[in-house]
Amino acid sequence: MTRRTRLLLLAAGALLLAAAGAFWRWPALRQALFGPPPANAIEVSGNIEAHQSVLSFTDVSAPIVYLPFDEGALVAAGTVLARVDDALYRHRLAIDEAALQAAKAGLAVDVATLTAAEQTVRSDTYDLSQKERDYQRAETLAQHNFASRQARDLALTAAQQSAATLAHDQAMLRVAADNIELAKADVASAAAQVKLDTVTLGYTVLKAPFSGVIAVREAELGEVAGPGVAIFTLEDLGHVWLRAYVNEPDLGKVRLGEAVSVTTDTYPGKIYHGRIGFISPVAEFTPKTVETHAERITLVYRIRIDIDNPTHELLPGMPADARIPLLPSGE
Repeated sequence: MTRRTRLLLLAAGALLLAAAGAFWRWPALRQALFGPPPANAIEVSGNIEAHQSVLSFTDVSAPIVYLPFDEGALVAAGTVLARVDDALYRHRLAIDEAALQAAKAGLAVDVATLTAAEQTVRSDTYDLSQKERDYQRAETLAQHNFASRQARDLALTAAQQSAATLAHDQAMLRVAADNIELAKADVASAAAQVKLDTVTLGYTVLKAPFSGVIAVREAELGEVAGPGVAIFTLEDLGHVWLRAYVNEPDLGKVRLGEAVSVTTDTYPGKIYHGRIGFISPVAEFTPKTVETHAERITLVYRIRIDIDNPTHELLPGMPADARIPLLPSGE
């Protein structure tokens, strides 16, 4: 075999491989050569999409000091994606923790004051009881002329003074009890502030809410992050779907929850299992970027095919084809 013959054979083989690849890659080419898919099924094409979450810091504003991941990185749920300078928030927490300790100390003082007031009222009660007995004896003695009226009047005055002292100390006891309630409220308020500071301090760390791939990185080290300022866009690889369009004549033959088989160019021969998770109730013009397996018509209905992706093989943007079995129109 001559060198020229070998080159011709290699070129022919390359052309065959390219033709085979084109045959399987472009559904329109297969349809043009071999006709549409079976009458009991339709084929649609599109790109894999995933749930996206725009991640930002909450209730904090500070320079970013930690930002290890770039676009395309796969991250697990709970991974620290970014961190801002937390010195201000730690200082605020320390101040409020000191205020909490002061409030607790004030409560302890008020409790001791209440205890002392209770003891004073108890002593005043005993003293008034004694002064009232003294007055009763003086009154009896005065009635029988065994004691002077002056002695009786002095005993009455002493009893009245004791009663006034008791009333005053009882009022102070109520004040002490009220002070304790206020002190408890101060402690609860300070504790709530410490809890809020702790939560806010936690907001200085941005974690991945789910496992996924970083689609967009919006920030750089040293930038000031603020509430609502996007840092990352994270795509959930555990929840992917295929956006596709069904022609109006076939709409009555597909159902929500219907099983669909999905294939990709990336993993030829492998079939992924999906379900129709959404059928738009509104018709729209066929997007120019959508390539269908049936003859294109003016109006189509958008559908979403949810796909099982436990190994995260299917990535956003990956082209995919789906075969949807058609149900009889009457079902």
